[in-house]
Amino acid sequence: MNHTPLHTRPKVFFKTFGCRTNIYDTQVMIENLKDFDLTNDENDADIVVINSCTVTNGADSSVRAYATKQDSAGKKVFLVGCGAFSEGEKLFNKNRLFGVLGHSEKENINELLFSKTPFFKIGDLNFIDKTIVSSYEGKCKAYIKIQEGCNFNCSYCIIPSVRGHSRSQEEKKILEQIENLANNGYGEFVLTGTNVGSYGKDKKSSLGNLLKNISKIRGVRRVRLGSVEPVQIDDNFREILKESWLEKHLHIALQHTNESMLKIMRRRNSVKSDLQLFCELEELGYALGSDFIVGHPGETDAIWKDSREKLKEFPLTHLHAFCFSPRKGTHSATLKQEVNGVVAKQRLKELVSIVEEKNINFRNKNSVSLEVLIEEKKGNFYTGYDQFYNRVFITSKEDITKKWVTIKNYEIKKEGNYGVF
Repeated sequence: MNHTPLHTRPKVFFKTFGCRTNIYDTQVMIENLKDFDLTNDENDADIVVINSCTVTNGADSSVRAYATKQDSAGKKVFLVGCGAFSEGEKLFNKNRLFGVLGHSEKENINELLFSKTPFFKIGDLNFIDKTIVSSYEGKCKAYIKIQEGCNFNCSYCIIPSVRGHSRSQEEKKILEQIENLANNGYGEFVLTGTNVGSYGKDKKSSLGNLLKNISKIRGVRRVRLGSVEPVQIDDNFREILKESWLEKHLHIALQHTNESMLKIMRRRNSVKSDLQLFCELEELGYALGSDFIVGHPGETDAIWKDSREKLKEFPLTHLHAFCFSPRKGTHSATLKQEVNGVVAKQRLKELVSIVEEKNINFRNKNSVSLEVLIEEKKGNFYTGYDQFYNRVFITSKEDITKKWVTIKNYEIKKEGNYGVF
């Protein structure tokens, strides 16, 4: 007797590259997947959906390699995300992809995966998501996209041209999502977007107002923010800086600490006011992270030395730094490349070393109890991040995965804090 089911639903695997916004966008697609089964094993999948990143040339090549590999393995491959704009057409024309979806098409994922013929639907850059996200597969914190796009015009950045102008999600929809997720047991919320600090500018509101309203929702224990620009920390935002539910870590995008480099990069911040802001936040007990691009055209030896010495004055604890690589379609890509790769890598190493030392000094100085949401168990340790966004490694006789724990005594090491629960 044949026991084969009459109808088996195709299995879909989502591969997410890039930022927290993409993690959210993948979840939006999962929520709209009605007639397919989700699998966490790409080998088991009939269909692979690649949610791509295009922030650097390296990101593009990772997407190309992955798409080619899945196509060669006989999978039906679909491309969505920022890379759909930069790589989609080339890969589609090479028959590496069955379908290409722009951001505005991702909520139609269920219908599009049924397509019998290959398609290229890049959509528009004016949309805002309608989907209410209610859970996150395998994650103990929830990502909430509060806005889309960016109105800045930094010389090195391709993102405004693949995400569009800045537009905010309706506050009511954001609060509804957080309420749903809080009712489903989530206590930590990460607010994400292309440029989160611009939230509300188009709605006569602000990020500060939104945060105040989020804090009133029962079950919200901690709110983390994506990267904000120095000029976006206004008086309204300052009003919430002492609130216990706001993570004691802010990531504020500097990109450089030399005035002439900021002009070349077409940035809106200035070194003097940036330093004042960072010192003000340090006084309030904040751990502070930033982005920094090394080796951008115009970064002479003298400029580099000046920026390195200035950086030492900043109370930084975390750094997301990388070497400049020309991004086709940006103003910076048209400028003469003066810093060779070896020099740029050496400069990067110096920066990382300076900030690593600052991080350890911060942890030694701020030896307070750590509030940790345990994300997973790795080897003998349960791990998660504390309120300062430092990794904590904990040994415990009981299973504390996905639980909140308070660690009072801990040992400070380079890679994180070690404690017992």
